[in-house]
Amino acid sequence: MVKEDGCLYLVGTPIGNLEDISLRAVRILSEVDLIACEDTRETLKLLNHLGISKKMISYQKYSENEKKSYLIDLVEAGNKLALVSDAGMPGISDPGEILVREAWDRGVRVEVIPGPSAVISGLVISGLSTSNFYFHGFLPKGKVKEREGVVTSLKDMRATLIFYITPHSVEKDLALLLKILGNRNGAIAREITKFYEEVIRGTLEELLQIVGSRTLKGEMILIIDGNQETAKEMTLEEQYKLYQIMLGSGVKSKEAIKTISADYNVSKNKLYEYILGKKEE
Repeated sequence: MVKEDGCLYLVGTPIGNLEDISLRAVRILSEVDLIACEDTRETLKLLNHLGISKKMISYQKYSENEKKSYLIDLVEAGNKLALVSDAGMPGISDPGEILVREAWDRGVRVEVIPGPSAVISGLVISGLSTSNFYFHGFLPKGKVKEREGVVTSLKDMRATLIFYITPHSVEKDLALLLKILGNRNGAIAREITKFYEEVIRGTLEELLQIVGSRTLKGEMILIIDGNQETAKEMTLEEQYKLYQIMLGSGVKSKEAIKTISADYNVSKNKLYEYILGKKEE
């Protein structure tokens, strides 16, 4: 049964411009008993700007599992807890997913206070298709084969592709994406809502030339056109091979089946049955 007193609030915070904080977010941050934040120093800047004094606790990626039970214990005891990341919505490539799952598993109340999102902001300002999109996050930093496998798994998607990139990885990532995806249209949206906000549009070749000729700083979103070719009719064996590639890149089984079905207009049930048959072989 859901508890009535305590509550875990997922609070979206500005991704740059502090004026983007919502009125509801300000109220919730003022009312809660405790704020769990990715970096207490970053959250303190926001709280000082808002004139809010509140007890904070660090909640980072590496300590999520260690602290999740303690924090939900506090909510079960009737406390109101706000979870924030350094910027944007908690849980999107930031700490939060594990804590939210723990809250639902233990029956405590969870509410979301929507706020700015770098992913959505980058997509809508890019000028590329917004009707169907896939957010991947950061490409892996590992071995070449692992990185190539991840990008290959995305090659046939018709959805617009969205990635997080860093100043240190942008040239390397663009070169890999160009090699495997081909010379598609794309855009780099950087420092969104900040003073140096910029959107650079062009083909992947053009973007690669630009980043090779100048130094790009700050947080960046890379948006790339999906596969614009007419989708071919795939056999179940071809669907299964793509499914295996997606699993290998970290996509969950249910999401992989759903994506393949949507992108290739094939039956989810037939693919699922085919996968079960393969497991029994």
